[in-house]
Amino acid sequence: MATDASQTLEGIGVSSGVAIGPVVRMADPVRPPADEPSPSDVDEAVTRVRDALDVVATELDRRAALASSDAADILTATAMMARDPSLQASAERRLRDGSGPATAVDDAVEEVCASLEAVGGYLAERVTDLRDVRDRVVAHLLGAPQPGIPAVDRPSVLVAHDLAPADTAGLSRDEILAIVTEAGGPTSHTAILAAQMGLPAVVGIGAGRAELADGVVVAVDGGSGQVLVAPSEAAQADWRQRAEQRAARLSAFSGPGRTSDGVPVSLLANIGTVDDAKAAAEADVEGVGLFRTEFLYLDRSAAPTIAEQTDTYVAVLQAFGTRRVVVRTLDAGADKPLPFVQHGEEENPALGVRGLRLARRSTALLDDQLAALAAAAQQCEADVWVMAPMVATAEEAQWFAARARAAGLPKVGVMVEVPAAALRSGDVLADVDFASIGTNDLTQYTLAADRMLGELAPLLDAWQPSVLDLVAATVAGAGDTRSVGVCGEAAGDPLLALVLVGLGVTSLSMAPTKVPAVRAALALHDHARCAEIAAAARAATSAETARAAVVELLAPEARPLA
Repeated sequence: MATDASQTLEGIGVSSGVAIGPVVRMADPVRPPADEPSPSDVDEAVTRVRDALDVVATELDRRAALASSDAADILTATAMMARDPSLQASAERRLRDGSGPATAVDDAVEEVCASLEAVGGYLAERVTDLRDVRDRVVAHLLGAPQPGIPAVDRPSVLVAHDLAPADTAGLSRDEILAIVTEAGGPTSHTAILAAQMGLPAVVGIGAGRAELADGVVVAVDGGSGQVLVAPSEAAQADWRQRAEQRAARLSAFSGPGRTSDGVPVSLLANIGTVDDAKAAAEADVEGVGLFRTEFLYLDRSAAPTIAEQTDTYVAVLQAFGTRRVVVRTLDAGADKPLPFVQHGEEENPALGVRGLRLARRSTALLDDQLAALAAAAQQCEADVWVMAPMVATAEEAQWFAARARAAGLPKVGVMVEVPAAALRSGDVLADVDFASIGTNDLTQYTLAADRMLGELAPLLDAWQPSVLDLVAATVAGAGDTRSVGVCGEAAGDPLLALVLVGLGVTSLSMAPTKVPAVRAALALHDHARCAEIAAAARAATSAETARAAVVELLAPEARPLA
């Protein structure tokens, strides 16, 4: 265990803020015994496994009922995994082949995880959730304590290999100061939920977790991704001062986003549920830049009716009064399978029939959604915009625009997530009113790097100059008559926000907890300085040197935000 006060571990900062406190480690899950005997009564063992799966599913449902927003949806989906008949059948087959109960569950889950990881995309994201189910079932079968957040007797920094949704959703801000994980990436469930809760979080520290023993004091910077091990009193005082300076800087600004010379930049929220909408509407945001509508469709055996959708959209729109709400139509496909749509087998679903491509195959799904959204818009005063995901060509954009306007929705746009759309944005945007850049997918496709592979995190960085070039190309193609926003994770990085605005982006959408830092960064720089900052970032040769170049050009008052 290293105690050098200067030792710094580097991870991926996914939720800004500074916290200092003692480490509390989540115990590694209990594993099946290597010599677990075959069951003497196979039928009895099958019943035990089924009962254990049901107990775990019921407990996850109970937690979902107590949770809110995305946490509840994730927990409910995880409970459904525990009830998956194919998982039960796979475990039963192994029991009848001679495996012990815990071993049978472990092997069955790993088989499913291997399949999900091979598919990639959204399904690969569910591997952590499924392994959490496994760990809970195995613990139940072996009579061991359930995995989860350990009891703490003082506010602490939680350190784990990774966090499942059931763990993250149960965190208490009174007990947990920050999160540090060995695994995970910028779009993991841990990152999303930590940002919503306002907990500083660093993921992907890798082998550095071994340096973080129970009780050791650490300083965590969820913005930079740094974790300082056993800091001296002077170092702790310095980090606390940084945190206080940052908080003071953030509290000095409020209201609509704008640069110091008054150029407006709309600061919007990303939401995914009605609960998200109600919470975000209470925050100091100018509306919604990305309303993900997938929660209405996932984990259902039949598509939601127009009436069901209309009621949901009305609830969301009413929460925001007259503010803007940008709705993304269903972004599903082989990577987010819907049981009521025939997807077929795809060897590479990330490049397959998803987003608008699925809508063109199943037009009734899109038409029902557009009809419901138009009906809701007529009942509310919100400024409703609608956009399609995964648009790659001008013909696709034209097709969607015509369909949306025919439904009675006048403000129509497209997501720019594919390099082709960025490079030919003049053509792609010719028949729409706006574009929203999804930097998560745009980065993935530009760098040919699966966004769920932690080892590729250096590539999966929107600071990559090639990604910034595509943002610039999108803005240039849009011209002066079409607005371009960003709704990927990049929008919530206060330094990268300066770059995006310098490139001509006019709106930024993010987790509501990230808005204050972005608002402050913009207010401390005029638009000309943002353009200078953007040019320096694009002139760099790597993500690291791009960020370093921007730090050098920051206004002195903005350095606490870095």
